[in-house]
Amino acid sequence: MARVERKLANGCDRIEFSTDPTRYRHWKLSVEGEIATLLMDVDENGGLFEGYQLKLNSYDLGVDIELADVLQRLRFEHPSVKVLVLRSAKNRVFCAGANIRMLAGSSHAHKVNFCKFTNETRNAFEDASQFSGLPTICVINGTAAGGGYELALAADHIILVDDGSASVALPEVPLLAVLPGTGGLTRLTDKRKVRRDRADVFCTTEEGVKGKRAVEWRLVDEIVPSTRLEKVVAERAEEFAQGSPRLAEGSGIALEPLERHRSPDVIEYEHVSVALDRVGRLASLTLKASDKDPPATMEDVVALGASFWPLRLARELDDAILDIRNNEFEIAAILFKSSGASEKVLAYDAFLENHREHWLAREIRLLWKRVLKRLDMTSRTIVALVEPGSCFAGTLAEIILAADRSYMFVGEREGDNRAPARIALAECNFASYPMSNGLTRLQTRFLADPADVERARAKLGELIDAEEAQDLGLITFALDDIDWDDEIRVFLEERRSFSPDSLTGLEANLRFAGPETMESKIFARLTAWQNWIFQRPNAVGEEGALRRYGTGQKPVFDPARV
Repeated sequence: MARVERKLANGCDRIEFSTDPTRYRHWKLSVEGEIATLLMDVDENGGLFEGYQLKLNSYDLGVDIELADVLQRLRFEHPSVKVLVLRSAKNRVFCAGANIRMLAGSSHAHKVNFCKFTNETRNAFEDASQFSGLPTICVINGTAAGGGYELALAADHIILVDDGSASVALPEVPLLAVLPGTGGLTRLTDKRKVRRDRADVFCTTEEGVKGKRAVEWRLVDEIVPSTRLEKVVAERAEEFAQGSPRLAEGSGIALEPLERHRSPDVIEYEHVSVALDRVGRLASLTLKASDKDPPATMEDVVALGASFWPLRLARELDDAILDIRNNEFEIAAILFKSSGASEKVLAYDAFLENHREHWLAREIRLLWKRVLKRLDMTSRTIVALVEPGSCFAGTLAEIILAADRSYMFVGEREGDNRAPARIALAECNFASYPMSNGLTRLQTRFLADPADVERARAKLGELIDAEEAQDLGLITFALDDIDWDDEIRVFLEERRSFSPDSLTGLEANLRFAGPETMESKIFARLTAWQNWIFQRPNAVGEEGALRRYGTGQKPVFDPARV
């Protein structure tokens, strides 16, 4: 089915997620010792698509792509930074949130993907604070409305200028008939711990809250007169820097641009290859192990920089996932394959485990955690195919555990001299990569009997064949040469015959067993409701609030509660 989407402003036919500071149009980063300052200065004419202006520091996906890049570079290129100060470069305006013209004219698919990426980027602020010792102070110098306040909510500390006009607001319900869908409602109650009735008042008030009430209601941490603002910001930055556990040993590494070669149906990175079968609605991703041994020391890793295999592979996989999500809407399933020696993968995992206290080893592990979470949140059927010559070991075994279905080949193929299919677990599978529910994928998989996790741990470092992997519950099916092709073909044909909408809902519900966290609520509850509302006529119909905003015409609502 054809999808009508605005034209990209740069004339390209695909959204690109790779950028660097030389190409930023919306953010200005400066670093002085342990303190980094990030100024939001959105270029009004720098929208990702044609047809709207990004006024009042409003944002679209292009603004957030740059923001995600800033956060990534702070973690890898500036290990000495211990606090980030987030501010606006515009006078008396912090951020007006997501651009309404952009939302009103976007396809449903783009709205969903935009909000998902924005949520992942907001989560990255909190991940950097909790696990990298890089907290954020947000300084609100004017109006912070909707997504602008949601951006502030991702920070550890919010300072609001007390000048009679600066305010915070979540006006989406009264103005647009949608929700503060990029974490706003959830962070309000679960993070800021705003009382439920006050949150109700706040979220149905167009003009927002300012001054003492903003502090009393826990919407901000402190209010400061304009005359004292710079002094207080400097003091808070110093306090947070002093309290940061982030170690500043060594220098950072440059996140050099990824090398990528694209043809109509193939994308080739150094360690990832993507084959697109648009007729069959399949994307095949092959992850390649390094053919080299790990370096001897972390100093050698720093010298290798972004070319270090685990880091480069994580960045390439992340880029490939985002590309499929945002540019290949008709793809029904992502088939994961791997190639290389499991022993090499395990050796790199052991190296990172042995140096886990080093800042760079820690950041590489944390990047893998975020990439795997992005895979969890991707609305495509995830399939792992463990074939002869595969290297699903350690970190790469997480792909199997993240898959909706996993198939493992029994024995050898006739005429194939590659090693029989084996998988292997490493220490990282038991702690390093929690999901959004706070559990590891093994813990989530074996909720019924935690002893099964220990059974798997007993095989730590061993190469496990198909029958044993199935016995341990690590894969879905073990298939021999006779059944392999037919079983997988029938499965994929069946998958393609189902409604994509129902599959998205099915997979999103089955992937996240176990407890809820603030992060899981944002995706599973807030986002789900927002995506439903994004298709309702009260918001997006011809007489809906999102369509009529700014026209002078009042929206016409269907009064029926559903």
